[in-house]
Amino acid sequence: MAMEIRQSAEDYLEAILMIKEKKGYVRSIDVANQLCVSKPSVSYATKRLRENGYISFNEDGMISLTESGMEIAAKIYKRHKVLTSIFVALGVDSEVAAEDACKIEHDLSVETFDALCKYAEENGLSTAV
Repeated sequence: MAMEIRQSAEDYLEAILMIKEKKGYVRSIDVANQLCVSKPSVSYATKRLRENGYISFNEDGMISLTESGMEIAAKIYKRHKVLTSIFVALGVDSEVAAEDACKIEHDLSVETFDALCKYAEENGLSTAV
């Protein structure tokens, strides 16, 4: 059973994964910009995430997800992508769809999310991360 992780920590892990996917590397400033938070907030959060074994830093200060961090980030990111694609398919503006996906990706039950994935696949929407 995985440790319960707070929504803010999930947001940080997801942001790290998204930045890594886009840029190939992740710096604290990138996380601050992605989440619109201050550098001190990122320092505090990344310290906690490192202490809990979700991320690591290399000698250049680049952030990497550990295996457990990647597991959580990938789960949340998949939820984000599936929800966004469903909302866009329903006619919601892509920016609004992404914002709304962020608001509910953490609180959705596994049962509801699995049903949404099934719906998305049956309707040719992307569920790949």
